[in-house]
Amino acid sequence: MKGNKLYSIFTGKCPVCHSGDMYKYKTAYSISKSLKMHEYCPHCKTKFKIEPSFFYGAMYVSYAVGVAVAMAAFTIAYGMMSLGPKASFVAILITLLVLSPLITRVSRNIWINFFFSFDKGKV
Repeated sequence: MKGNKLYSIFTGKCPVCHSGDMYKYKTAYSISKSLKMHEYCPHCKTKFKIEPSFFYGAMYVSYAVGVAVAMAAFTIAYGMMSLGPKASFVAILITLLVLSPLITRVSRNIWINFFFSFDKGKV
């Protein structure tokens, strides 16, 4: 799947070469290590932080991804499992709390993929 933006988004690989890892640590669930990124791609030397505060834009993407996850949780809880409104709300809260580190990482990956494209020459 290399060459596809979805590959970079879901694996956390460099958006240019799809080989180097963007994050220093694989786990998204270690609060102190979750968002530690390499400054440059270990493989192709692409600079990930184009400018200071570059990833502030990922907050908007995170909001959209969070809304999509919440809607999916509501559909499953209320529509498929026939839970009441209060139980569905609790299901949404739990889902968002559990998935929030993953939502944050995926949002950063989506954001950086808006600005970089895959380059076969850097593979």
